[in-house]
Amino acid sequence: MALWEIILLGIIQGITEFLPVSSSGHLVVANAVLEAFGREGVKDLVEVSIVLHVGTLGAVLVFYRQEIVRLLGADRRVILLLIVGTIPAATFGLLVKKSLSDDLILENPLVAGLMFPITAVALLWVARRPEGTTDYPQLTWQKLLVIGLVQAVAVLPGISRSGFTIAAGLGTGLNRQAAATFAFLLAIPAIGGAGLLEGMDALSKGTTGTHPVNLAVGLLVSFAVGWVALKLLVRWVQRGQLAGFAYYLLPLGMAVVAWVAWR
Repeated sequence: MALWEIILLGIIQGITEFLPVSSSGHLVVANAVLEAFGREGVKDLVEVSIVLHVGTLGAVLVFYRQEIVRLLGADRRVILLLIVGTIPAATFGLLVKKSLSDDLILENPLVAGLMFPITAVALLWVARRPEGTTDYPQLTWQKLLVIGLVQAVAVLPGISRSGFTIAAGLGTGLNRQAAATFAFLLAIPAIGGAGLLEGMDALSKGTTGTHPVNLAVGLLVSFAVGWVALKLLVRWVQRGQLAGFAYYLLPLGMAVVAWVAWR
């Protein structure tokens, strides 16, 4: 993959991993657009995707470093919450990868186009949802299961993991700060686990290979852009200002579906 391509995908990954617009959906659509303009399809997209996800995972670890340190002390119960909350997404992700081809679901721009409006509806609901009063360490197992099941749906391209898990957190009574924090702490095993699975898949299938310098640049770009996007999103969640992204996702979804049908 050329340097400019991995920089472009690094920017897209950094922005969309945390902003509630679906990073996987945007990467799938971006790759399809590159193909449509005569570029050869990215044969090592899985390899590149792993590196870009590592960059955004690093952004989460740095941004929430104080909360992560507390997990080793007073908030140790939250570690178990994160493990249990990740199980539905891990199970659903494995079922999708084992039973369906990537081209059919996970790398299909039509699926992404159809799912973008669903994310938009969730964000509009969040904007009208009254803020709760519970902090995430006090989550009950029943509420945790709800959040975990909702996160599992975000395996589909076009469904925003951050948007859906924040919406689920607010729906279970968390306050805005707690909903955002728990959503991104939950992203650590989710992103790390997905990266591990993709890495194992890449090792078994083999990849065409991207120059290590290009991969390093992509990682740094996704980290830096992701950190800024994460900081902005937390601020917007606290202010209840996520609805604006819905007005981007609705026309985007319609445009992608129309484009796929036309070509």
